[in-house]
Amino acid sequence: MKKVSLYYPHILALLFSVFFIALGIDPIDRRVWVVEVTPIVIVFLFLVATYTKFRFSNFAYTLMSIWMFWHTVGGHYTFANVPFDFVTNLFGFERNNFDRIGHFVVGFYAYAIAEYLVRQKLCSVIPASLFGFFAIGSVAAGYEIIEWIYAVYDGGEAGIEFLGSQGDIWDAQKDMLLDMLGAVFSLILFWIVRKKENKS
Repeated sequence: MKKVSLYYPHILALLFSVFFIALGIDPIDRRVWVVEVTPIVIVFLFLVATYTKFRFSNFAYTLMSIWMFWHTVGGHYTFANVPFDFVTNLFGFERNNFDRIGHFVVGFYAYAIAEYLVRQKLCSVIPASLFGFFAIGSVAAGYEIIEWIYAVYDGGEAGIEFLGSQGDIWDAQKDMLLDMLGAVFSLILFWIVRKKENKS
């Protein structure tokens, strides 16, 4: 078990790499796939490149990987067209909410941000948590602007698919709210984990 724990990030990276390659072979729309997976590749390569300088906890890597796996699926199908009917029908939704969950899990990165700041002794737990929360808010707002710019620039079907609003004029605001709620959720987990670590 100790070896598995030690090499957990490597195992996770290998599993994700295989998953990413498999879903990148024949995506529904190659142009949409490229723009959707670009942030995934950037984050993945950043984590790989900085691994020897700072190793996050296995739990932090798990939380961060959820977004990577989820977003990779969205990139393959385009978010509005992911086969998610069973959830849509189960709850009686009017739209495919696969992307909404994707935004929620983006917030999980607040955990890793707070963990980094605390372990590097750059600040205490409260400011680290606040920084993680507002960092996610900034990224969420910035990504919505990027989506809008790309949709206007493309002016076609790929732009619409990348925007993924599905006709909801409040889509951007709802997406940002879910990013922030995901951050709150992950920071609650961060405080719980910290409390358990301090007791042990």
